[in-house]
Order: sequence, then C-alpha cells, then structure tokens
Amino acid sequence: MTQATIVSHGTMHCFPTGLRDEQDKLVNVEVSAVVYDGHRLILASDKPIPGAERSAVFAMNISDQGIPDDSTLEYFTARAIQQATKYEDFALTADNKHVLATTGFDRIDAESHDLNDYNHLLIWPLGEPAKVQTVDPDPRDGVEGSLELRNKLDAAIGTPYYKIEGLAAIPGDQGDGLLLFGVREQGNAHDDFNYVCRVVRAHYKINERDNLEFVDELRSFYHFDPGQYDQVRHVCGLSSLEYDPYNHRLYLLTSFETEDDGVEHIGGYLWVMSLEDFAANKSPALVTDDHGAPLEFEHKAEGLAVLDKTRLFVAYDNDRHMGLGSIDERDERHACEAPYTLLEMRG
Repeated sequence: MTQATIVSHGTMHCFPTGLRDEQDKLVNVEVSAVVYDGHRLILASDKPIPGAERSAVFAMNISDQGIPDDSTLEYFTARAIQQATKYEDFALTADNKHVLATTGFDRIDAESHDLNDYNHLLIWPLGEPAKVQTVDPDPRDGVEGSLELRNKLDAAIGTPYYKIEGLAAIPGDQGDGLLLFGVREQGNAHDDFNYVCRVVRAHYKINERDNLEFVDELRSFYHFDPGQYDQVRHVCGLSSLEYDPYNHRLYLLTSFETEDDGVEHIGGYLWVMSLEDFAANKSPALVTDDHGAPLEFEHKAEGLAVLDKTRLFVAYDNDRHMGLGSIDERDERHACEAPYTLLEMRG
C-alpha cells in the first residue's frame, strides 16, 4: 500500500494581478502541466497568457522544502513554445536530458491549418528552451504542428475525437525509451465522448539533431477503469502521467468535474504501479491517505511532478472555479494564482 501525507498547500502567482487579454477579459491561469527538471519547476497553463514577453510555459525555482518561489518566475518565449496552444503535460526523456511538452491534440481542421497549434509535441535540451523543436512535424514546408504524430495518434486511438492529457517517458527494453501518451477523452466529437484512462505508446530515440524519432508504431497498450473501484466516488479521466525514476514506478493522476443537482464537484485521485505491472497490463493501486482512506484531492488535479525519492508536487487546474478550500484561509484565489499541494510518499 502506498500512502501520501499532505506536507503543505499554497498558491503560485503566474502573471501580474489583473492581467487582461485583447478582449479586455481577465486572464485566468489554468495550470495543466508541471515537471521538475532537477533545478526548478516548469509549468504550463492550458489557456494562453498574453504578452510578447510571456507565454503559457514558465518556470520558477523551489526551496529545499519544495515550495515554489514565484519571485523567480521566467517565461519561455521561443516562437514554437509561444505558438503551441493548450498544453496538457510535460515529461523528461528517460535519460533526463530533454524536456517534452504535449498539447491536447483535441481539435483539428481538415480544411485549413487554423487549428494546427493544438497539435504539438515539443522537445528541447534540458535547461535550453530556446532550442525547442517540433517532434514529428508535417513534411510540407511552412506547415506548423506535429501533424505526422497526429496521424499516428488517430490510427492508434481509433476514434474521431480524443484528448491527450498525459505524457511520460520510461526506459525501454532495448536500451531505448518508451514514450507514453495518456488519453483522457475519447468518442465521436468534443460533445460526444467518454472519460477514459488509456495509454498509447511507442519506442523512441533521440537523434543527432536533438529531436525525438519514433522507431516503431504507436499502439494502444494500457487501460483501466477507475469506476471499478468502490472507493472512487466520481467518473474520472486520466489527467497526467509521471515516471518516478527513483522508485522505478509510474504514477497516474485522474481528475473529475461533475455536477449533481446543480452542485459542481471537482477533484482527483492518485494511482501508482510498478513498471512490471504496467508492462503486464495490471491495475494500478489507489494511493491512500494517512488513515488508509483513498487520497481524494479537493481540487482538479492536472499536473504531477516527482521532486525526489519521496516527494510529489501536484498542480491544480480548477478552470473558472475560484474557491481555495483548505489550500488557503482566503475565500477565493486571484485569477493569476494557481493552487498546489506538496505530498510525502511512503510505501
């Protein structure tokens, strides 16, 4: 049994208070991705953060206690990073030498390139975001986006609509790496889908140009149904994948956003499994709290980062829900603030 203790809660300022977009609407941060690169947190909002000097991807230092220091906020402003839209997860490559970032791949326009920005897998060397590249791009000159990868995801997932929200890289079985994409939504259209917890995968290598190449087909590999667990109270979809290199295991984050009798419910659960169990397509274990009950987040858990052998950082994307609950004694957060939780893991 794997248990988690909540060490601390807090909020991060991700841009200036009161920032407004071109339509003069208040900008709301919606952190959907986080990874720890060994020195600082890299985070992303799945909504744009306006300003030529900003982007939806940013970094900040953390203290020895695991607390983010938003006074060190730095935006990643390379053109490809600014252009990609709706970031959903980050990962480090299995050798910890590169950062990977995926968007949701949840929309495409067959008649134009207007929605290509929603279809990006990006890579850059650790600590060098200015050297970002697009993975598996369209072979036509001047066409932006990971459109070849889009075709491979179409074939592997097999439905007209899907949404990618998980990304992880784990060691392969032939000295290479396995790239895992987590599927959260799947169906016929954006308004006709089911929440799922699926993983598609392919072996990859990093070539001499510091870009990622797939060395075999992307295939549907793993799935599980959180609803089969009596302790899970709401319908969940996968919201993040994270490889733990210290303990050679995989974390899966699921979240829910439901409404009963006009009351909105948001939250999430954390799951863990060994790489051997993942390879054998076994079910993950539900992480519990100090009392043995399921660890149920009171906010919509979307980002997960492994800090060290025992600590995890969880970032929340509450969309337009502004309540803070136990995160802070204040009634509500500012639109520029993203809530987070620091966990200590045992077992």
